[in-house]
Amino acid sequence: MEILLPFLAASLVGAGVFMVLSRALIRVIIGLSLISYGINIAILLAGAGTGLAAPPLLDVEGPYVDPLPQALILTAIVIGFGTTALLLVLSLRAYQATGTDHVQELTKKPDPVEVLGSYADPERPSISPEYGPAEKRVKDNKQS
Repeated sequence: MEILLPFLAASLVGAGVFMVLSRALIRVIIGLSLISYGINIAILLAGAGTGLAAPPLLDVEGPYVDPLPQALILTAIVIGFGTTALLLVLSLRAYQATGTDHVQELTKKPDPVEVLGSYADPERPSISPEYGPAEKRVKDNKQS
């Protein structure tokens, strides 16, 4: 099993680099996630030394595994999940604004009123009476 893990890490990083070089934004995001997974496996392999002695303050018999790489990997997984979620939301918003998910098309500036319609001005969004602010619905219900 230990022999296959370096190949798995290398193939994840290779597939991630291939996807990052594509034109679709969602493939770039998935590629970045694959690269981070491959690097996490590489860190796990680097920290999984065999035959290490336990620190002198611990009374542990047998082989000892350093917990620091495992803590770093766990932190990297959480940060990677948050980053991926943020990138997915930003790519969804970019797709709504431009109508495409190609990276080269995102450099063009679209007409916000044409693409976004009523959501073009974040300072004055259009509010329907049915789904408007809670205060307005309470006032409307009291008047009826």
